[in-house]
Amino acid sequence: MTQPVKRAYKYRFYPTSEQAEELARTFGCVRLVYNKALDERTRAYALQGRRVSYVESSAALTAWKRTPEPAFLAEVSSVPLQQALRHLQAAFANFFAKRARYPTFKSRKKSRASAEYTRSAFRWRDDRLTLAKMDQPLAIVWSRPLPQGAEPSTVNVSRDAAGRWFVSILVEERISPLPPVETPVGVDAGITALVTLSTGEKIVNPRHERRDRRKLAKAQREVSRKTERSNNRAKARLKAARVHARIADRRRDFLHKLSTRLVRENQVIAVEDLTVRNMVRNHRFARAISDASWRELRSMLEYKAAWYGRTLVAVDRWFPSSKLCSACGALAGSMPLTIREWTCACGVVHDRDVNAAKNVLAAGLAES
Repeated sequence: MTQPVKRAYKYRFYPTSEQAEELARTFGCVRLVYNKALDERTRAYALQGRRVSYVESSAALTAWKRTPEPAFLAEVSSVPLQQALRHLQAAFANFFAKRARYPTFKSRKKSRASAEYTRSAFRWRDDRLTLAKMDQPLAIVWSRPLPQGAEPSTVNVSRDAAGRWFVSILVEERISPLPPVETPVGVDAGITALVTLSTGEKIVNPRHERRDRRKLAKAQREVSRKTERSNNRAKARLKAARVHARIADRRRDFLHKLSTRLVRENQVIAVEDLTVRNMVRNHRFARAISDASWRELRSMLEYKAAWYGRTLVAVDRWFPSSKLCSACGALAGSMPLTIREWTCACGVVHDRDVNAAKNVLAAGLAES
């Protein structure tokens, strides 16, 4: 049975000079509105002990447009500015619900440059997308088609640190679940092997960051040698950002292919509930753990399993998967990471990672 889901399709596009100027102005206004609203909310709570609502922030935005200093806010589309206030409202809701930290100010250099347009702020006609305040449609590279008859509900335009422009189109799509299969699999995350499956297969970690480490280090040295706020420094920073983008793109592509394969081939997927945020505090392994990107793989498995009718089970992080014998159930003693193979009292010789994957699968099936 098909089920409707919200799905975003991301494409690269090449704006004209006028479109790039308009979008850059919009990005700046979005950042300014977000920061001003956050500042007012913070002061209201600190001085008066009250919470500012979205309605009050929206009324303040109208007042800002009528004052001389930020009057330029009226020159861009009002929808991305309202969406910035909604995002801030959601950030505060997550903070008060203890799901996230206190919202922080957006930085011109570090924050992602983006603007969100709802249905009233763009025109979709004959598969051509035209944003508010623009006369021409965006020159989008359609790397894959949108679903037949899909109508975009939200459009997010962004520019990454490497200077590339992207548009993310949100549509409602009906996805048919995959045919059921009998195969379950346990997945043990690692560094040498990115994942080890309960079948005994080990998928090697491509180590994308390590492969380009020299190139990245050279680009970062070039940045540090340039004069602050100079054009040469900006050019060097752009080169370094392109190396970072290449690493991230290759990593994401590999994880998409891996997660799709696991979801297609298995009905139940059992994984460890790892706290990557705490694990990267270990400075000895932080770089390798970040390069492996376990959290991104877990996220992909979650939404793809939901789309295609599979079951993803997260096993408790304290479950002793590596020290437990998958044959007899005996629990071994202390086992440092240097031990890659061990022999149980029952005589079975275990590969540490394969044994852990088998135990993760057994625990996941017991939970599900």
